[in-house]
Amino acid sequence: MSPQSASATLFDPRTPEDDHLSIDAGVSPADPAADGDQTEAQVQAKARREFNKLQKRLRRQAGNAIIDYGMIQEGDKIMVCLSGGKDSYTMLEILRSLQRNAPVNFSLVAVNLDQKQPGFPEHVLPNYLDSIGVDYHILERDTYSVVKEKTPEGKTTCALCSRLRRGSLYGFAEEIGATKIALGHHREDILETLFLNMFFGGSLKAMPPKLLSDDGKNIIIRPLAYCREADIQAYSEAMEFPIIPCNLCGSQPNLQRQVVKEMLAEWEVKHPGRLESMFKAVTNVAPSQLADRQLFDFEGLEAVQAERQARRIDVVDAG
Repeated sequence: MSPQSASATLFDPRTPEDDHLSIDAGVSPADPAADGDQTEAQVQAKARREFNKLQKRLRRQAGNAIIDYGMIQEGDKIMVCLSGGKDSYTMLEILRSLQRNAPVNFSLVAVNLDQKQPGFPEHVLPNYLDSIGVDYHILERDTYSVVKEKTPEGKTTCALCSRLRRGSLYGFAEEIGATKIALGHHREDILETLFLNMFFGGSLKAMPPKLLSDDGKNIIIRPLAYCREADIQAYSEAMEFPIIPCNLCGSQPNLQRQVVKEMLAEWEVKHPGRLESMFKAVTNVAPSQLADRQLFDFEGLEAVQAERQARRIDVVDAG
């Protein structure tokens, strides 16, 4: 079986399922008072069913993304970048779950970049990873001091922090022989990046589910590309992951990404399904209907027209 055909049957995630499960209250046991005369056992059973649906949906959506973009092949060693946030915890757990049923063999190794932020709880991730039996590395790089030194007062730290973090992780992937680097970006992250680039960068681009790094040395995959942030949040709360907040950038006011995030959230409330439609647009691009001269030969349209006209067969009315 070829790697591509193997990945096409990787996780069999295409079982029809309700994709619009309400998770307004997460998947924790609901308030018994809200369920009338239901017993505590009934409420807990309902919560378990809701959680199982949520987990299956995340598994299926991640499996679909892996299949659609050929993210995982036989023998891959996948470096799972674990920040301590809800997205990366969820990605690791979903990949572990999918790994157990995969007809192709691949390994996972978790890597956390300790950026030496003051107050960073260094024990949390090692304790968690030891408890679930996952191989891991803690990569120590003092990027925090560099970011603080190089970023002018009042400016956001995200761009430089991201660049330094990416460089450190890419280089370490080579050291440990990882064939893929998995990042925990989800559907909303991709859409936010699309609008940030349009509003502030003058370009129509987002985050691709699969990417070859500029130097050609690393392949980056985003298994949660099809997953909604609300589902990931609910799953993270149900799993009780030991979340580590980012104190470097999370406290910065008026971040452009936060503004875009709020805009998208407002759209989704006022127009349910809009984000789903927008994400579908990211996967359904028509270069001839845009204006990028590198992607479409507008100057050559006359030649195409002439060729098609020359091949026409005009039907002559013999009557």
